[in-house]
Amino acid sequence: MTYLNCVEVEPKSAATASVIWLHGLGADGHDFEPIVPVLNLPDSLPIRFVFPHSPKIPVTINGGMVMPAWYDILDMSIERKVDSEQLNASAKSVQDLIEREISRGIPAERIVIAGFSQGGAVGYQAALTFDKPLAGLMAMSTYFATKDDIEVSSANQAIDIAVMHGTQDPVVSPVLGEQAVSALKGKGFNPSYQTYPMPHAVCAEQIADVSAWLQKKLIIPS
Repeated sequence: MTYLNCVEVEPKSAATASVIWLHGLGADGHDFEPIVPVLNLPDSLPIRFVFPHSPKIPVTINGGMVMPAWYDILDMSIERKVDSEQLNASAKSVQDLIEREISRGIPAERIVIAGFSQGGAVGYQAALTFDKPLAGLMAMSTYFATKDDIEVSSANQAIDIAVMHGTQDPVVSPVLGEQAVSALKGKGFNPSYQTYPMPHAVCAEQIADVSAWLQKKLIIPS
């Protein structure tokens, strides 16, 4: 099995949970690595953070320039025409990483998928079609690219989903976050939706909310 190359941040003690966090267009697995210490997670919650590097491919909206991308984006209309085949292939590669975490001793129900922007679109597909129940999904400054044709796995029909978006985002309109929430509700999910006064980015308030959400989902009651 060939896996995506990843940056991995191990906790101080043996990991009992994992977060697989997907970067946005043009970035790489190092992009969100600095957030880990800022989350200020307690030692009682040893999480392994896995930050995959996407492949490097030509991206149509950037003049065919080769860059890190989970899939090609064909136009920047509000509908975001994307290469669905590439998106699905990337989602499968992420699911392979989930299976690797399971083989390393982390139960599926203690694995969270997180994704920013383009990585969030892959996160939706990877998490909602996975055949074992996961702990949760965080979708940040992103859109639900496969909402019209996704086949949701019964294993994750009740997964907890946190959707987060900047109200000043000029890259992925907040409307797309709202559309994702509406589509999720139409499929029977009950996502949370939190906005922040920021552009296409993350902010301190959001990082604090991410930390609280992970602790709520993953801390084992004593």
